[in-house]
Amino acid sequence: MAGPKTLIAGNWKMNGKRADGVTLAKTVAGGAPTVIDRADLLVCPPATLTALVTNTLGEPLRNGLIAVGGQDCHEQASGAHTGDISADMLVDIGCSYVIVGHSERRTDHEEDNPMVWTKAIAAHRAGLTAIICVGETEAERDRGDALDVVRRQITGSLPDAANASNTVVAYEPVWAIGTGRTPNNDDIAEVHDAMRALLVEKMDDGDQVRLLYGGSVKPGNAVEILAIENVNGALVGGASLNAEDFLAIAAAAPAP
Repeated sequence: MAGPKTLIAGNWKMNGKRADGVTLAKTVAGGAPTVIDRADLLVCPPATLTALVTNTLGEPLRNGLIAVGGQDCHEQASGAHTGDISADMLVDIGCSYVIVGHSERRTDHEEDNPMVWTKAIAAHRAGLTAIICVGETEAERDRGDALDVVRRQITGSLPDAANASNTVVAYEPVWAIGTGRTPNNDDIAEVHDAMRALLVEKMDDGDQVRLLYGGSVKPGNAVEILAIENVNGALVGGASLNAEDFLAIAAAAPAP
């Protein structure tokens, strides 16, 4: 059976004002036809820009050339949760994905596996694909605990109803995010192979779940990283703020 199609997801994080979001979205969408045979494209703007981006993308979004996702969602569909955004709200403005459990949320907002699990359930309930993020700290890797940490995070964050259609898993070693450092290819392969084995054990279609690598992915290392077995795409941070770099990473995906 053929593996899943490559997904290149851009996490814009807390960056960009209205003009920036419009320009970046238009430029990425303009280049999407050149890479769509190799990879699916997804952009995840900050909450203030998400509706603007979905409106800006228009026809390319409706035609499946590009998708839009949220960077987080609340576990409840509505209610007295000042400052939060529900998965249903993301669907309402045109999103089809949402990131949950990113290391910056786990660290800055003390989100644990049970909370990520409830957010992933909320995403599925609303019809969104949940991108569940996992990854070890530098201290955990130095202790030799990377695989155990990632397995615990997946086991604790993955809903029972998760499948290849509604779930993506992104491995982002915390120490490689925004630092310019990346694990070597053997390290990435070891973790992705372990994730694949765990998902195959837990899910009927675990062999088709897209596994993304994230952490200082850029055009210069994308070909090498995307060629690793069981790496089905990338969750791109800083490089996703430059349309040319983001599209170059997508163009580096292996030919189908």
